[in-house]
Amino acid sequence: MSASPLDHDVSTTHLSYETLTLLLQRILLRHGASESVAQVLAENCASAERDGAHSHGVFRVPGYVSTLNSGWVNGKAVPIVEDVASGFVRVDAANGFAQPALAAARSLLVDKARSAGIALLAIHNSHHFAALWPDVEPFAEEGLVALSVVNSMTCVVPHGADRPLFGTNPIAFAAPRADGPPIVFDLATSAIAHGDVQIAARKGERLPPGMGVDSLGQPTQDPKAILEGGALLPFGGHKGSALSMMVELLAAALTGGNFSFEFNWSEHPGARTPWTGQLVIVIDPSKTAGQSFAERSQELVRQMHAAGLRRLPGDRRHRTRAKSQQTGIEMDTKDLRQLQALAEG
Repeated sequence: MSASPLDHDVSTTHLSYETLTLLLQRILLRHGASESVAQVLAENCASAERDGAHSHGVFRVPGYVSTLNSGWVNGKAVPIVEDVASGFVRVDAANGFAQPALAAARSLLVDKARSAGIALLAIHNSHHFAALWPDVEPFAEEGLVALSVVNSMTCVVPHGADRPLFGTNPIAFAAPRADGPPIVFDLATSAIAHGDVQIAARKGERLPPGMGVDSLGQPTQDPKAILEGGALLPFGGHKGSALSMMVELLAAALTGGNFSFEFNWSEHPGARTPWTGQLVIVIDPSKTAGQSFAERSQELVRQMHAAGLRRLPGDRRHRTRAKSQQTGIEMDTKDLRQLQALAEG
């Protein structure tokens, strides 16, 4: 139900993507981000909310604000882009956010991928606190294949270990297809995303079995027990744990960023953003022989549907996006009031 944000008799309201983006920009500007940084982060956060990825949408904004206010991250950082090899771009995010660093290097990265067929972007000294799929989807919309990994703060117990070491360490992939939106997935190598645990705790909901352990290392379905001294588990046991280790090596060791366990934010109360690294690999599939990659991707989708698969990765996101574009982004009125308060004070 659509209503004025000031109407206390309703629980939801609807905003256009542009209106939400401008509101988020105002918040970030007021709390210490530069105009360019605020724009990139606002678009990322609004895109997640538009597409129904609520654990990485406006839910994250108070975390951005408290982190900026704590002095942990530089909201006005200017990324330093280095052209280091024919297929290699390196960016020092200067203790700023990873998305502005990606934006600063994007043109050079695409040029190198189209020239050499493949190019790599290594971002270090950076903070990533958002969904990862918005980083890769735009490449697929240009006909490129993209893969990205980013590590996080320590909150996941490796399989067979007895204490947390890894981050949630997501992997995102995007590929074009001929007759539809790109094929995109974004998955944490933990059994559940940390943001989803926070949302469950806020709502007083229990988690499915196998998501995490409490402070004593015992299995728990209580999200508060996981957040208050407990830890997450990797998905798929040793398989997810191996992938999480791979992400640490690619996102931190290869880029020059911090491992998930190598930073200490104890002197910055309110800090929420992990200070780590990110790797992006972009491939130009036009360099291969035979049928176009997008047509081959579409054939795979057809066969997956023929095999009985009804939902592809990203389908729900695209359906929610289409609805949001038609009727506006649905938000809890309470959350909108909180955003307005952050923009004003």
